[in-house]
Amino acid sequence: MRIFSIITLLALSLNINAQQDFTERLTRHHAGEGKVVLHQDSVITGLVNGHAPATTASTRPVSTVVAGTDTTTTEDLTPLPTRRSRATGYRIQVYAGGNNRNSKSEAYRMANLVRSEFPDLAVYTHFISPRWICRVGDFKTNEEAREMLKQMRQTKKFREASIVKSNIIVYQ
Repeated sequence: MRIFSIITLLALSLNINAQQDFTERLTRHHAGEGKVVLHQDSVITGLVNGHAPATTASTRPVSTVVAGTDTTTTEDLTPLPTRRSRATGYRIQVYAGGNNRNSKSEAYRMANLVRSEFPDLAVYTHFISPRWICRVGDFKTNEEAREMLKQMRQTKKFREASIVKSNIIVYQ
């Protein structure tokens, strides 16, 4: 009889917990503990909690964890394109090295330099046998790439940069 009571209590507690959403448990404030604040799209909340998405529109998910304070941050939640695909376009190659550790370090150093100078540009650092490559941007036309290359060369930090034809990511 005692085992039956324990199993029944366990089943009831699991049923109660199953009815409560994960994000609700995560954001509930307890005295003496830090506070978690979530800013995210309802679609993401539905996916995390195991519910069907309410809408197919996508917005930029923003999550902020604030420990021990009641301050929150807000960011622009402008809609993002819903699909991305690949197309032939252009990128700017800022580094092409060898296949050793120094070349890898230099490729990542150049990537960080581009991110600091042009934070809105996508940066792609990868190994294409036999060399480490750092390329930036997703330009549909050569003219767009040329304009950005001109801006990059004006900083005098990317003198050896060049435009290369590449498969780019296009958002629709």
